[in-house]
Amino acid sequence: MYGLADCNNFYASCERMFAPDLNGRPVVVLSNNDGCIIARSDEAKALGLKMGDAYFQQAAFLRQNNVAVFSSNLELYGDMSTRVMNTLKSYSPATEVYSIDESFMDFTGIDPATLRDFGLEIVQRVKKNTGIPISLGIAPTKTLAKVAGYFGKKYPGYGSVCLIDSEAKRIKALDSCPIGKVWGIGRHLLVKMEYYGIKTAGDFVRRPESWVRRNFTVTGVRTWKELQG
Repeated sequence: MYGLADCNNFYASCERMFAPDLNGRPVVVLSNNDGCIIARSDEAKALGLKMGDAYFQQAAFLRQNNVAVFSSNLELYGDMSTRVMNTLKSYSPATEVYSIDESFMDFTGIDPATLRDFGLEIVQRVKKNTGIPISLGIAPTKTLAKVAGYFGKKYPGYGSVCLIDSEAKRIKALDSCPIGKVWGIGRHLLVKMEYYGIKTAGDFVRRPESWVRRNFTVTGVRTWKELQG
């Protein structure tokens, strides 16, 4: 089984670490030249602010809504990322750092019956050690782990940990997951998927492998197989 650990609103969470009074207040982080928004807290998202919004176009709106605005601090974010990843590696030495705020964890050898509790322990330990909230998706393949992570982050009822460990859970998750949220489905592929009427990951995996290979080449087949488990 694999785990996908994803820091929630990472840049905004890093800024909050050193300004606890920002908890509950909308926060955005700007690109290096303060040109556009590159990170948003949940509260900022709820205001309708989008990734890539130009700062000069939103400046008045940000002031009116008491949004805390930060210039990006890559040195800080890199340091906090290292702390998070070191905590993850203490649970899974084979952890593969995928980006500054995401890592794949290898749970080989962990009793499947204890995986959810194990995942909850990891989430809580990262929060305690670093102050950074994370979500964790656990599944038999990396692509499915990313799908699980999407639900772990989206729905509070999961307690930040979503486990796909049965065929019924896999099917339910794929039928509920927009195809654009699947790892490896970029903007170009999304347009093509929509052209063929594929709206969810479930729609995609129900297509025959031969059809996938013909229309999406070997890369699409790889994603299709990972979603199959």
